[in-house]
Amino acid sequence: MDDCIFCKIAAGEIPAKVVYETDDVIAFEDLNPQAPVHVLVVPKKHHEHILDDVSAEELASVVEAIGEVARAKGLADRGFRVIANTGADAGQTVAHLHFHVLGGTPLGEGLIP
Repeated sequence: MDDCIFCKIAAGEIPAKVVYETDDVIAFEDLNPQAPVHVLVVPKKHHEHILDDVSAEELASVVEAIGEVARAKGLADRGFRVIANTGADAGQTVAHLHFHVLGGTPLGEGLIP
């Protein structure tokens, strides 16, 4: 997508603080963190959201990346939250599938920190 900010980050056209990257996935620090650790895990192939014909292989790559991010950020033993907003009513502000990895503080039982 020509106007998708996450596609541009994945292509290296916009700088980001990259935490993890493979041929299929990029993970980078959120510019507006909602927790001490807030990393976005983004498949490089453009999908608007989780209902947009995402293959099992792509999802497996995302899950692997989430685990690598959690370990790299010291969250694996402490616990962390993973969120994928789908649609405007859920708070999705960028129309490219992405997963928020949040942690570094007790998050409680609420939906957001």
